Amino acid sequence: MRSHYCGELNESNVDQDVLLYGWVHRRRDHGGVIFLDVRDREGIAQVVYDPDTVESFAIAEGVRNEFVIKVQGRVRLRPEGTINPEMPTGKIEVLGKQLEVLNAAETPPIQLDEHVDVHEDLRLTYRYLDLRRPEMAERLRFRSKVANTVRNFMDSNGFLDIETPLLTKATPEGARDYLVPSRTHPNRFFALPQSPQLFKQILMASGMDRYYQIAKCFRDEDLRADRQPEFTQIDVETSFMDEHEIMAIMEEMVRHVFTTHMDVEFDSFPQMSHAEAMRRYGSDKPDLRIDMELVDIADLMAAVDFKVFAGPAKDPDSRVVALRVPGGASLSRKIIDDYTKFVGIYGAKGLAWIKVNDIAAGMDGLQSPIIKFIGDEVTAELMQNLQAETGDIIFFGADKANVVNEAIGALRIKVAEDLGLVRDGWAPLWVVDFPMFEENSDGSITSLHHPFTAPACDAQELIDNPLGALSRAYDMVLNGTELGGGSVRINKPQMQQAVFQALGIGEAEAEEKFGFLLKALSFGCPPHGGIAFGFDRLIMLMTDSSSIREVIAFPKTQSAACPLTDAPGQVSNLQLNELNIRLREVKPPS
Repeated sequence: MRSHYCGELNESNVDQDVLLYGWVHRRRDHGGVIFLDVRDREGIAQVVYDPDTVESFAIAEGVRNEFVIKVQGRVRLRPEGTINPEMPTGKIEVLGKQLEVLNAAETPPIQLDEHVDVHEDLRLTYRYLDLRRPEMAERLRFRSKVANTVRNFMDSNGFLDIETPLLTKATPEGARDYLVPSRTHPNRFFALPQSPQLFKQILMASGMDRYYQIAKCFRDEDLRADRQPEFTQIDVETSFMDEHEIMAIMEEMVRHVFTTHMDVEFDSFPQMSHAEAMRRYGSDKPDLRIDMELVDIADLMAAVDFKVFAGPAKDPDSRVVALRVPGGASLSRKIIDDYTKFVGIYGAKGLAWIKVNDIAAGMDGLQSPIIKFIGDEVTAELMQNLQAETGDIIFFGADKANVVNEAIGALRIKVAEDLGLVRDGWAPLWVVDFPMFEENSDGSITSLHHPFTAPACDAQELIDNPLGALSRAYDMVLNGTELGGGSVRINKPQMQQAVFQALGIGEAEAEEKFGFLLKALSFGCPPHGGIAFGFDRLIMLMTDSSSIREVIAFPKTQSAACPLTDAPGQVSNLQLNELNIRLREVKPPS
């Protein structure tokens, strides 16, 4: 058994005999003395072999990168002038006495140095090599420690760690289910859970009072940098607490995690309504480190002859907004054209702009192709309302409200990142007072969160005006990322039926899909609520990683494939026959 991990050695171990196991990170031959950087999960230690140890020196001459070795030696201080302050073990080295090769290694297809630029597909194909890299090993160690801190916090606050099923019933939660065919029940299917939502509510009906789980969840949806088909969430549910109490204890947990692992103290968690967040930032997860805001200018544009602005200004379902970007007048026309293409991704038909080259020069100090359409008087009033300054650029959005919010909200983030307008540090907040429902293009409505969220009104008001109803939901947002979302739940069957009715789910369908939940609510289910935090997202933010794939041991690609195992794969006809499944030919896209 090893005496120490490589990365744990320091000056306190000087003159101690140690036994290390690890991989050869790097081998260097300096004038008859061989240096081996030996790496394990905790870090790297330098081991020195000189010709006096004849047998071990001969072995050291033959080892190469990624050989697995056993090292016996004595810790000593490094000679003057050879200290490496960049390494935690940089003040000491191990004088090797014995060396044994436990396994040789082929030449790795990827370099294992830190910050090496290797294509992600290659990294995922050889993930077992990629995870040996110090920065990747550190992320997984960090993830493990944060998970342990969360568990300890929840345990100390009376929450029970209870597992819920992974084979369950398909329920609509906003994304496609992963289906699992049943061999013992022909032509019927399980579904992998998108979340433990219904089971944790039933646990509250069971009297468990406080539940948590670091749970695996599955969603068959289009992927982005912060999405995976299987992901991990910190799942929480508690009885007899309202939204303010739930938010308070969850805020305490997040504070505890950041203080413990990053020595970060959050000043406050301000609360902002969903309506205000959308109005000011075009997003329900605003990044408060960016000072720029969307400003409504429909009142100014309703009377201009420029139909691009005047039409949306008169449409109650549309918005006309301005976004003032300090220092943006320096942007080239090419960059502005790139931003125009960028907002087009979100459905915007174009991007109008005004450069403020010299505010003191009036109209002569402004540069824009749209001033002639909106007129000098409106332009001057606009400059005054926006408090424009020399060097600014002002971007405009005019379209349906959802298009403007998405396009200009996303532009706000991108421009701020490009121009260095994002403050350092952390900016947490709670977004509250979400609408219960949102309207689809066909006039139907869907739940903004999920159909088990309690409304802030009574059942009759909900039925009479579903799109005007607010929910008792809350999202925790950090630096423009939604960390967690939750709500007070419906605990009475009559209210749950009212929500189903508003969603167009009839009694028969509700009974078929959710009868077990309705029955549980009818047997004295207590008031309850909860939240689910995206654990992968949390670790991604805390480690400043570019995507959650960087903090998951074995992630999928953006096409939901696993290059390491070549999953998803084909199965035999025998397996398909046992499941009563027959494959149909997939026609290639035309």
